[in-house]
Amino acid sequence: MSITLTDNAAIRVQSFLANRGKGVGLRLGVKTSGCSGMAYVLEFADGINDDDSVFEDKNVKIIVDKKSLVYIDGTELDFVKEGLNEGFKFKNPNIQNECGCGESFNV
Repeated sequence: MSITLTDNAAIRVQSFLANRGKGVGLRLGVKTSGCSGMAYVLEFADGINDDDSVFEDKNVKIIVDKKSLVYIDGTELDFVKEGLNEGFKFKNPNIQNECGCGESFNV
């Protein structure tokens, strides 16, 4: 099981954590939402729960709850700039369908 970051994503997360001044890493999960069933949740983590899985890539801790891990195992998180837009993109090998806007998915 693994979750990985591209160099761009790692630099961006490290920058956010440094500017924030606290936090142990990035919490990545899923929630029921959208037209396809699930959506990603990204937030900074100030702690690690007993039932969390922790992955470390490029000096960034990625914290995932056990329920979410089955849906996002093997995912690579990237940070991209496209014109005036920038944001995190998920390369999830488990996805079977995505909605047209790309905000939700199902496995």
